[in-house]
Amino acid sequence: MTHDYLISLIRTAVPAAVGALLAWLASTAGIVLDGDSSTALTAGVVALAMAGYYALVRVAEARWPWLGVLLGTPAAPTYQAPAARRQ
Repeated sequence: MTHDYLISLIRTAVPAAVGALLAWLASTAGIVLDGDSSTALTAGVVALAMAGYYALVRVAEARWPWLGVLLGTPAAPTYQAPAARRQ
């Protein structure tokens, strides 16, 4: 259980870091906005970059499993259904 939890955290954190890096790179491209617009645009770019990166890697990983390393680890977490409760 702990191993799968750690894998899921890594595979979430890596796309977030890539999204933040892409947003930072976009901000260094010389685009100048006012403070409020800049904050909203940065948040949006990070979210879109993160979602796009994750989706792209997941699609590629379905064909080439070794590309899972682009999410931080090639192993995908496995989830088990919770045991049925007795009443």
